[in-house]
Amino acid sequence: MKNWFAEWFDSKYYHILYQHRDYAEARLFMDNLVAHLNVPPQATIWDLACGKGRHSIYLAEKGFDVTGTDLSVQSITAARESEHVHLSFFQHDMRDGFRINYFDYIFNLFTSFGYFDHDKDDLKVLKNVTKSLKTNGIFVMDFLNVHHVAANLVPEEIKILSDVKFHITRNITDGYIVKTISFEAEGRQHQHQEKVRAFTLDELTHLFTKAGLTINKVFGDYQLNEFDPQQSPRLILC
Repeated sequence: MKNWFAEWFDSKYYHILYQHRDYAEARLFMDNLVAHLNVPPQATIWDLACGKGRHSIYLAEKGFDVTGTDLSVQSITAARESEHVHLSFFQHDMRDGFRINYFDYIFNLFTSFGYFDHDKDDLKVLKNVTKSLKTNGIFVMDFLNVHHVAANLVPEEIKILSDVKFHITRNITDGYIVKTISFEAEGRQHQHQEKVRAFTLDELTHLFTKAGLTINKVFGDYQLNEFDPQQSPRLILC
């Protein structure tokens, strides 16, 4: 059986539900991050779990040499329409190795981590990151802040997009933030589930250490303000 992320992320209904991604916010985050890190021209960047490439495309426009990878065939097919000499995309499972000692920077953005049932798989991802970074390379993870999610959880809502009525429920169960999406389309009922590990800063720090990664800075939002465990919407590790 496919894992939930392999099936759901490659579904056209996933792209319908999330069709209104905030591109302005994504670009602002990349501007702030590139400035903070002082990324030099022509730096090699891996956008790990890139989706359709909204961050990758913008980073390439800023003059960097960008590679985006994602498990979803549909997402990579769409992203490849924007490929050029300094921007390439590949279908890839983050648990597998990729380009050893190659990248100056690796970005894992928009909560694209913690999908697996076992910590060993999450650790495998981080060890692959360590292997793919050049000496003194920098990894950035943009994750959710579980404390903020728990305090602001919307248990149930209805969204109607492209004539599809999505019934969405959310809860935190057994250490995972779980979103269940139910809808009717093409004459039948569909149900998908998003399941993300509710990692705290301490838990991620432990995983990073085991993978040979050192956290130098922790931000709490896309403006790169300091992380506040109760108030910050994001947990951004550099």
